[in-house]
Amino acid sequence: MRYTFRQLEVFLAAANTQNITRAAESLAMSQSAASSALKELESQFDIQLFDRIGKRLQLNELGRLFRPQVEALLSQGRELELALDQHTEVGALKVGATLTIGNYLAVGVMARYMRAQPHAKVSLEVANTQTVARRVKDFELDIGLIEGELQSDELEVIPWRPDELVVFCSPEHPYADKGDLDDEDLKAATWIMRETGSGTRQTFERGMHGILPDLNILLELEHTEAIKRAVEANLGIGCLSRVCLADAFRRGSLIPLAVPDYRRFDRQFYFILHRQKYRSAGIGRWMALCQELWS
Repeated sequence: MRYTFRQLEVFLAAANTQNITRAAESLAMSQSAASSALKELESQFDIQLFDRIGKRLQLNELGRLFRPQVEALLSQGRELELALDQHTEVGALKVGATLTIGNYLAVGVMARYMRAQPHAKVSLEVANTQTVARRVKDFELDIGLIEGELQSDELEVIPWRPDELVVFCSPEHPYADKGDLDDEDLKAATWIMRETGSGTRQTFERGMHGILPDLNILLELEHTEAIKRAVEANLGIGCLSRVCLADAFRRGSLIPLAVPDYRRFDRQFYFILHRQKYRSAGIGRWMALCQELWS
């Protein structure tokens, strides 16, 4: 072969950091060694993979084209190296999850996964749907678990399990004893909501089609627990996944509210993977465990 794995590692590190010095530091190399490796890779094939803007490296069209193939090749190489070393059958797994999934489901999956593979390392990043999708696209995460609808030519979106949102209030709220709510009640209420860009907000807005401009949204918060606390303090009513409200409903600290049947808040949770990402044994086992726990 006319290239080395080290050259490819330098290419990916430079693509991620956009700076050869930081790329070298991430690989525990000297700056000159990293710079030489990148130059050799380009000169061997008479190509240029980056636009040089001062000390900043910006992937050009050719670099963006080859990046997924390099990522897949290195992933396979790392998995083979681990298997040959016989330390473990799976390597480190980087998982991204949206807030509802990350806070209420993914940690349980992680515990089962690590018990089954004691040597495995798993990192979990919790963010909203847009952020998780972007990081999977950029190969910064191996797999994403999201709760929002997503259209992307670069990502494979695989249904996982159903979910639904529930409108809720505190026991002291006037709606707690009202029974079925109508659209006028929904428009008259004060709302505590998730932020724009979250899958929960996306599903809520779809369900409120036709009256969305008339809703009084007092607060937009990024964390489900903060929304629950605000609603418990009777600042307004909320709408979150049943998954994260189950304990509060059992305790009676929050009350589910019935909305008109045509206000549909059902949705799916999804796995997302880059279409050109190598599907490692770790990714396959993670997905199988998720399906097993919530089939």
